[in-house]
Amino acid sequence: MAEIPIAQKKMAEQAARAGDIVALANFILNYGNDQQLRQWYGGAGYQPQNSAEENAKLIICHTNYFDSWADYEKFQTELQTNPYLQQFEQAADAIAAGNADALKSLLAQRPDLISKRSRRNHHSTLLNYIGANGFEGMRQKTPQNAVEIAAILLDAGAEVDAWGDMYGGTSTLGLVATSVHPVIAGVQEELMDILIRHGADPNHAVAADYTDGNLILACLHNGRYEPVRYLASKGAEVELEGAGGIGDLEKVKSYFNDQGELISKSMAAKRDGCLIWACVCGHRPVVEFLLKHGCGVRTVWDNTTPLHSAAYGGQVELVKMLLNEGADMEALNGYGGTVLGSTLWALYNSRRPGHLEIMEILIASGAVIKDDWQIYIDEKRAET
Repeated sequence: MAEIPIAQKKMAEQAARAGDIVALANFILNYGNDQQLRQWYGGAGYQPQNSAEENAKLIICHTNYFDSWADYEKFQTELQTNPYLQQFEQAADAIAAGNADALKSLLAQRPDLISKRSRRNHHSTLLNYIGANGFEGMRQKTPQNAVEIAAILLDAGAEVDAWGDMYGGTSTLGLVATSVHPVIAGVQEELMDILIRHGADPNHAVAADYTDGNLILACLHNGRYEPVRYLASKGAEVELEGAGGIGDLEKVKSYFNDQGELISKSMAAKRDGCLIWACVCGHRPVVEFLLKHGCGVRTVWDNTTPLHSAAYGGQVELVKMLLNEGADMEALNGYGGTVLGSTLWALYNSRRPGHLEIMEILIASGAVIKDDWQIYIDEKRAET
């Protein structure tokens, strides 16, 4: 029985992508769990007081990146008769699929496609689609030959720093750096490298109102810790908070005076963020320096503690150190989780090599085990 709603939701997702109002409205009417529907579709504007058809239209627009049903209908009508629009959509599909031959053929037929933008509300160029981020879900993919696809687009004259309108404005480099899909495909650094070699500016990659326009911070805040050192080596700005994620102790020290105090008290929050990222990424020298210069093992930044952060990052030695320094295992993070609770979550959802050992360290140190956790603990122990 538990699998039926998942299958139903997959059919609903297909209906949303296809613009099938009837099928999606029937799903909404028959599903019978309004709380779950709000969880799934709240971002699309779902409201229980709407008719099923109204909600279906909202979900379809959201899924396909249109601001209104009128915009969606206009697009669908034009798609039937406008060869240029058809070819742009075909090119976007070719990029997501890694179909180099189809992409080359489309660009040969209509070279001006390279400078055109999507009619959807993210207004992406074809090069933006390389970022696998911020646009329609069925195209958020990174093929194994993504670097080849990027080269085709760049050689055809794509503007390397053209921004799409997702996330307040982002370049292709910003999208690649903050997306998980190139990481999974194992081509993130190669993709960033080809973009930078063609002139992409790592300091003009994300919107000013998003992490202050700082690409390294955008990566950290999106859980993309992999590229930050590479980006720093390519000239991306490194400030106090970001220096924690990179592990740049000399940069961190540059924000302190000879008396070991911050050069500006207004930087206290940045200092605390630096500590948290250093814990996540396992940069012990930075952690030790900050614990001696204004931070503590019970510092809270963005609703998390150093111990939560080290545990989430799978940093075994840092977890041991913080426990020895008196860190509170039962403090709650922004999700209401203790350190053990969040470690169990990570074991199931974002597992790293150190998580199982950290679970055992916390239990041996006396962490409270809630009644419904033992089954999960036993399950993970049995996997070893």
